[in-house]
Amino acid sequence: LAGTTEAPGEYFFSDGLRLKKYRGMGSLEAMTAYKGSQARYFSESDRVKVAQGVSGNIVDKGSVLQLAPYLISGVQHGLQDIGIESISSLQDCLYNGQLRFEKRTHSAQLEGGV
Repeated sequence: LAGTTEAPGEYFFSDGLRLKKYRGMGSLEAMTAYKGSQARYFSESDRVKVAQGVSGNIVDKGSVLQLAPYLISGVQHGLQDIGIESISSLQDCLYNGQLRFEKRTHSAQLEGGV
């Protein structure tokens, strides 16, 4: 949701485009500015900081409210793909054992042809 009105950061203009600065908490900029970011990425005492995130400029995307219908539709299609009617049904199926999630590593996906 970076670049939306509700996301933190200041807007600025460049080449006629309205942009917003994006700074991930693992970026060098964030680790330099915030001690909490350094602690989170285990680099408080390191002399050399290694970026584990990105920073950059994002084109203005407007309000997150404009993106909500796309997010809702994506969730609905995902539920439809697995044969579940609603989020409450999803929770019920998860808690009673009818639904289960599997975590597959990249290697397992390659090996399994998934």
